[in-house]
Amino acid sequence: MNQIPPNQRTTNPTTADPGKTNPKTTNPNNAGLNGAGPNGAGPGRNSNTGHRSRLKQRFLANGISGFLDYEVIELLLTLNTPRKDCKPSAKALLDRFKTLQGVFEASVEELCRVNGVGPSNVLGIKLIKAVSDRYLEQRIRSKTVLKNSHDLCAFLGHAIGHRPREVFVGIFLDAKNRVLASEILFEGSLSSSAVYPREVIAKALEHRAAALIFAHNHPSGETSPSPEDLAITRRLFFALAHAGITVHEHLITGGERFYSFADQGIIAELKREFDIQYG
Repeated sequence: MNQIPPNQRTTNPTTADPGKTNPKTTNPNNAGLNGAGPNGAGPGRNSNTGHRSRLKQRFLANGISGFLDYEVIELLLTLNTPRKDCKPSAKALLDRFKTLQGVFEASVEELCRVNGVGPSNVLGIKLIKAVSDRYLEQRIRSKTVLKNSHDLCAFLGHAIGHRPREVFVGIFLDAKNRVLASEILFEGSLSSSAVYPREVIAKALEHRAAALIFAHNHPSGETSPSPEDLAITRRLFFALAHAGITVHEHLITGGERFYSFADQGIIAELKREFDIQYG
């Protein structure tokens, strides 16, 4: 058999001299692939871990008062975003929707159009809004809301005050004016043709309600009633009065502002008009 001259022999890297080091395993650029990172960190260690932990500890120690709006969004995004830096996405959301309320009111589809936001990590944002709505609704349950208008306005302002579309809400009361339930009755631009008194009466009977408070939002922020708002209120007031159900109030909210039909004397005027015609 022919022998290979010594100067042409090759050495198998796996059987190389143990005193020599294989550069492939000591190259700093390869560190961390199968063990400790370049700084001695364990496998899977990510540079965002410490930042996330600090955010959470800040919240647990001091609450949310010291947080900037984008930090609130960032913290919510991290709840279901493994390892990725969420700060750029949080700032992008705030830039697009302008305010924290705007982010909370945006739909899942709108939120997912922002880079770094998807159906998975949007969970925290939508969950906190839904939980807050339920909490504020339950605060007004079984309360005499005519004497607790602050809680009622807080609930309505949070639930519908910042919505981009009009929604019409019914708050159903018992004979002692305690809240039985609240429901969105209609959505979209309100008009007399879009509001069906029979459906409202059916809902009131379903909840065994003795009285109602109506509320709807104006996305423009302007709370003055339109002619349609006045016409809808009159139509509903008369229909419900014929069914023996009282309408105590109709509120229009625009952001944090409210317009009260009762405070402006409109509800009392409708009652006088009904009594003259049918009393």
